[in-house]
Amino acid sequence: MTAAAQRPAFGTVLAPQMAVVSYHSGAWGEFQVKPVAPIELSPAAHVLHYASTCFEGFKAFRHADGSVHVFRMDKHIERMRQSARHLVLPEPDPRQLADMVRAVIDRCRDAVPEAPGALYMRPLLIGTTANIGAAATPAADASLLVLASPVWDYFAGGMKPLRILVDDVNTRSAAHLGMVKTGGNYAAAMGPTLAARTKFQADQVLFCPGGQVQETGAANFVLLREHELLTRKLDSTFLHGVTRDSLLTLARDLGYAVNEREFDVAAMLDWVKTGEAALSGTAAVLAGVGTLIYRGQEYRVGTGGVGPLTCALRTRLVAIQQGQAPDRHGWLQRV
Repeated sequence: MTAAAQRPAFGTVLAPQMAVVSYHSGAWGEFQVKPVAPIELSPAAHVLHYASTCFEGFKAFRHADGSVHVFRMDKHIERMRQSARHLVLPEPDPRQLADMVRAVIDRCRDAVPEAPGALYMRPLLIGTTANIGAAATPAADASLLVLASPVWDYFAGGMKPLRILVDDVNTRSAAHLGMVKTGGNYAAAMGPTLAARTKFQADQVLFCPGGQVQETGAANFVLLREHELLTRKLDSTFLHGVTRDSLLTLARDLGYAVNEREFDVAAMLDWVKTGEAALSGTAAVLAGVGTLIYRGQEYRVGTGGVGPLTCALRTRLVAIQQGQAPDRHGWLQRV
């Protein structure tokens, strides 16, 4: 068995230290860094009954000189504060949360893998007010945690083209909360995704309510062809991915015409006759789509493999993250 095959699945191993801080009486306390252990929570905690929770996910990378750099932390903190506002949770203090992330990375520096691995950072915010009658009352108390997990190359066994079921009826989440990174949105997509896996051997479901292309249960969706990229314009119905934003920026740097607009399933199926399709997200960065399944019929994307434009754009972003290419946009912070 190869070393890559022996590595644990993404997110299943935690680094030994975490940061924790509580919100009480209208203010955040001082955070602590301590060993990872179970947390104490009232069975009446708001999060357990009314899903008052949001999270983030981003990575810290070890460069060839041994230094460690976190990728676009400020953007992720900004998005977490936005999620908290939409869920009426206490907003994390951006400076304190950044300090928590840096403190965990510093304590777990030995756990940061060499490239192509990374240390995946997971800030988590939960409402802790103990009140099972608070269905229409926001949590007044909260806890903020920062966990870390050593992860390795998502495609250690080689990139494979994904099979995607196109659903033009259902939505991934409530339209006004699609931009919020909350667990309930992922739970809502799990049933349709597992059903698609069983019936069609699909890897993901691409939600296209009313026939308008949106996103999958866990990733943004982009179309590529020579010198052109198409993706849905930002609105409240889907997640404003930081990886998506980074890839669009790099595409513009390369001279692509980047179009952010609404487009329907028919336009997508016409595009993929000769173009490429891909999913973007923190874990995989950019994953190529080989087959779209729509109303019982399979549509090959391009040649049916992972396209060269997808590979090239992914390689360009990964090279910046790993310190192998210049960071012209100031995305990396040394910690």
